[in-house]
Amino acid sequence: MAELISWETAESVATWVAGRHAPLTAGERRGLEADFEELTIEAEELVAAETGLRSLAGPARARVADRVQWVQANVASFQRLLRPVTDKLGAQIDRSSGWSPVPVAVSRRATGVQVGLLLGWMSTRVLGQYDQLLIEDEHPEDQDIVYYVGPNVVSIERRYGFPSREFRLWLALHEVTHRAQFTGVPWMRDHFLGLVERTLAGIDTDPKQLLVALRRSVDEIRAGRNPLNEGGLLTLVAGPEQYAAIQEIGGLMSLLEGHGDITMDRAGAERIPSAARFSQVLRERRRQRGAAKLLSTLVGLDAKLRQYEQGERFIEAVEGAGGRDLLAKVWEGPSWLPSWPEIRTPADWIARAGASAGAGPAPLVLG
Repeated sequence: MAELISWETAESVATWVAGRHAPLTAGERRGLEADFEELTIEAEELVAAETGLRSLAGPARARVADRVQWVQANVASFQRLLRPVTDKLGAQIDRSSGWSPVPVAVSRRATGVQVGLLLGWMSTRVLGQYDQLLIEDEHPEDQDIVYYVGPNVVSIERRYGFPSREFRLWLALHEVTHRAQFTGVPWMRDHFLGLVERTLAGIDTDPKQLLVALRRSVDEIRAGRNPLNEGGLLTLVAGPEQYAAIQEIGGLMSLLEGHGDITMDRAGAERIPSAARFSQVLRERRRQRGAAKLLSTLVGLDAKLRQYEQGERFIEAVEGAGGRDLLAKVWEGPSWLPSWPEIRTPADWIARAGASAGAGPAPLVLG
């Protein structure tokens, strides 16, 4: 089957972009590895005490990666994620006599360059990652890993004068919270991956669909709306069913990201005196300008950053209406997850969940 993306090119380009900065020294790497091995264990206990969510997959494994190693892990993840689309396009090319091998070869390299530039740019910004998309049967030693991108962590600590141990525990809390969400709620991972597969497997690979999507985006702009706000370029080629799945993913990720941010602040309140400053600096760092802002919008990162804020507001509103018992409903099953419109208007979800009008706020304790 014809391969639509040159993953070798993508990795080569991303590695070039990622490697244009000074690598970690041996001493820096040893310090990071020792800290994150210890602090990830501590973070798991703090998150479990705060949320009631404890991983069913055993203790987390921390791994300090440089930018190139992060790129390699995410090229593998992207390759798995996009497989339904690339396989479908490859089969179309194999069946069609109108495709010439030369344009296909050029196109796959060009697409590889684009993917590589995206991943290379992202590698300079990511601090930590728990990637639930990597969980498969292949390479089990590389699955269920909590990654910390060492050069980026050290760089931001130096730039802002952050106390290293506090900042590293703060990062660990956020990533371990995400792991608890996906491995501590029995149905969560399968539900999320099912939404992703539903979105990608149903994407219309007919080039005419892109033209229809572009015309639709023009109508959105004329109406004063940004057609990329809901998730980047993918939304332009999504049909009605796929768009609905994207909306479900948006609501879920907004809940999980907001929950992650709130948990990292609450769970570490007594251990991390500088947490408020960390939060303020990273919020400012997320507000990009110029070319970086445009790239974030195109690939959907802007939508992800809005998820943090909207998710936090949703959780605070739900807690204010019904306390911890009401919020705990979101972990009972997929039907209780808020939709993206409900994230934006929490009162709608609160009404659906049957909040008691007189309930007051309570700490976020789930499970």
